[in-house]
Amino acid sequence: MHELEGETIGPWRLWVGMRDKVDRPERRIAIIGSRQHGVVSLRQLEEAGLNRSGVARCVKAGRLHRIHRGVYTVGHLGISQHGRWMAAALASGDGAVVSHRSAAELWDLLKPLGGLVDVSIRGYQGRARRAGIRLHRRAALSAADVTRRRGIPVTRPSQTIVDLRGVVPAAEVRRAIRQAEVLGLPLDEDIPRDRTRSDLERDFLRICRRYRLPMPEVNVEVGEYEADFVWRDLGFVVETDGYRYHRGQQAFREDRRRDLELLSLGFDVQRLSDEQIDEEPERVASILRKVLASRPHRVGRYGGQEIG
Repeated sequence: MHELEGETIGPWRLWVGMRDKVDRPERRIAIIGSRQHGVVSLRQLEEAGLNRSGVARCVKAGRLHRIHRGVYTVGHLGISQHGRWMAAALASGDGAVVSHRSAAELWDLLKPLGGLVDVSIRGYQGRARRAGIRLHRRAALSAADVTRRRGIPVTRPSQTIVDLRGVVPAAEVRRAIRQAEVLGLPLDEDIPRDRTRSDLERDFLRICRRYRLPMPEVNVEVGEYEADFVWRDLGFVVETDGYRYHRGQQAFREDRRRDLELLSLGFDVQRLSDEQIDEEPERVASILRKVLASRPHRVGRYGGQEIG
């Protein structure tokens, strides 16, 4: 006689040890749910041996809870963020994958915001809109562009970055790329690793205008180098460093040579990363205001603008 061992998932009791208990639909459903963050589809319920009337009885008894048409939580109404992503993919049909901003959140590239779940499906027919889901219909989605993360079908990191463009601000795309690099996620070679020089210039000058800082000269020669932003009368330079063009030992040495040359000409240098410009504009402006106001070359005004 076998001793029974039990494991509980919500109100579902999993009995192991007796053959006639092992294949019960309840056990199969609980196992599926445990692998899918607590959610199952109607098709999976039927494949597990539960017919439509059986599903209705389980819903009435509180063992299943409908969250989308044809998708249920197992045992409880509460659902995690991963469960929401999984449920949205299941509700959107075969081949559906979490994509766009939701995929970036699933890959830990951006912080979850809640709200609608982005899901991509192939083709432009069928599948009506569903509450809580933002459908992205596309002519094709290659198998090479999709994978699974924590059991959830999702676009790969490179495809996710491509999809992000146009649906989130450029700063968030850059943040997602940086995070992918930090996490060591594979990115295609044609994914730009940081913004272009013109992007950096534009956003830094926007900080100067927004916070009423004296406007610098841009891309001017100082000695043998071209400096990014120069307050010539104050003897001060800001260099904006994108990760792609300022990483590695060679770039480090070149930056130090530039700094030493500028110092020999009487210029102090402040380096700012693209991440600081993106995420800390107010702090950057506050520090620069204090530095510019304290420069010994200051005569009270610079270019007709108050510094303090």
